[in-house]
Amino acid sequence: MPADGDGRLNSGSLDQALRDTAGAATIVLLQAGDLNIGAFDVFDELIPAAHEQGAWVHVDGAFGLWANTSKKYRHLLRGVEQADSWATDGHKWLNVPYDCGYAFVAHPQAHRDAMSQHASYVSNHELARDQRDWNPDWSRRGRGVPTYAAIRQLGRSGIARMVEASCLAAHALVTRLAAIPGVQMMWEPQINQGLVRFLDPRNDASDADHDRYTDEIALRVAQSGEAFFSNTTWRGRRCMRVSVCNWQTNDSDIERAVAAVRSVLRC
Repeated sequence: MPADGDGRLNSGSLDQALRDTAGAATIVLLQAGDLNIGAFDVFDELIPAAHEQGAWVHVDGAFGLWANTSKKYRHLLRGVEQADSWATDGHKWLNVPYDCGYAFVAHPQAHRDAMSQHASYVSNHELARDQRDWNPDWSRRGRGVPTYAAIRQLGRSGIARMVEASCLAAHALVTRLAAIPGVQMMWEPQINQGLVRFLDPRNDASDADHDRYTDEIALRVAQSGEAFFSNTTWRGRRCMRVSVCNWQTNDSDIERAVAAVRSVLRC
């Protein structure tokens, strides 16, 4: 489907696409925090448009849903509560172990029908809530325990402080890197995701040269042991992706990361 420059769906295009496929079982997948730039779909426009055509709306909020704890950023999620389901991770902004992921489904019967499994050798009672009816796996450890502990300790305000601190750190890091000669800011963070690109200093350098040089610089920064950034392709160009989620990230870390880039670039 066509999208704008930030990868967000347009309500008019969505409505037309749903009309063109009327009668088909349809899931509309919206994003809460694009992986590269942290963009959010316009939920209060798109979800009603999808529901009007009978579609199920799922929101991928791997990290972006946590922004709803913050008064400063929750406007980005306006209308998200109308979705049929959400998914998010705890290992990002909540900083709990990697396999803590969550699905929220507004329709309990649909959720159970999709996940429940029954066998003659397994006893169950229709009035008891059995966790295997709500998960894809039967054998699992208590993944919810660290999540409960983190939320119990931090509360909404504590999570909001983590979210806001990460966003400030990402913005500081991207803008300070962009001030270095030869570094181009490709996306200024609106939350905790930003992009920069390193320009090959040769006069005749092509886009392919800038791509290669960007990958090379990011690798050399990682090899320094001072910072680690993953690279990505965005709008057809290689970029170094800045993503800040760790609650421990502080001004000293930003200084060291910027210094590491300067050292590699010999600025």
